[in-house]
Amino acid sequence: MGYSRAGFEVVGVDIAPQPRYPFEFVLADALEYVDAHGHEFDAVHASPPCQGYSRIANLASRTELCAAYPKLIEKTRQVLASLGRLYVIENVPEAPLLNPVILCGYSFGLRVFRHRAFESNVLLMAPSHIRHRESVKAHGAGHKLAVYTKDTARMATVAGHMFSRAVGRNAMGIDWMTCAELAEAIPPIYTEWIGAQLLRALEIHQ
Repeated sequence: MGYSRAGFEVVGVDIAPQPRYPFEFVLADALEYVDAHGHEFDAVHASPPCQGYSRIANLASRTELCAAYPKLIEKTRQVLASLGRLYVIENVPEAPLLNPVILCGYSFGLRVFRHRAFESNVLLMAPSHIRHRESVKAHGAGHKLAVYTKDTARMATVAGHMFSRAVGRNAMGIDWMTCAELAEAIPPIYTEWIGAQLLRALEIHQ
C-alpha cells in the first residue's frame, strides 16, 4: 500500500495465498518469480522471513524459530543484485542487512514503534528517530514483555495476541488486515517513505 501511495503500480508475490492483498497478486515462490520476471519491473522490494533473525529467535526458549524459518537474506540479495534494477530488502534490525536505514513508527506519528531495517542499492534517508525508552519485565512463566515508558498510554503493542484488531489497525495505519496479518506487517507509511525516494532515483537515472 505504501508503494502505491508513493506512485508505483504494485504486483505482490508470495508463496502463500493472500486473500486480502489489495493489489495484483501472484501465487509463487518470490525468489523464483523475481529471477524470471524481475527485469519487467522498475524496482523490487523483498521481505524475507524475519523470524530466524529476530531477538525472540535468539532466546534459549525459542531456538526452534531459527530451525523453522529459512534465512534467505543473502540469497535474496544475490538474486536482486543480478537484476540491474533498484531494490529494497526489508527485515528486523537484527538481520544481516548492508548499511540499512532503520524506520520507527514513532517518527511518523504512529502508535507503534515497530523498528524495521531497509537495505537498498540506492542511498536511502530516514526521518529523525525520536528518542524513546523501553523497560523489560517478567510476564508469566518467565517470559519477557517489552513495556514502553514514553507515551505508554498512547502506544500499542501489535504482536502475538496482545492487541485487538481495532487497536492494531489504528496503531499501524492499516484497515484491511486480520490480527495475525497485522502482527507480521510493517506500516504502509514506511514503504511510502521509501517509495518516494526510489521514484526520485528513477527520475535521476532516466
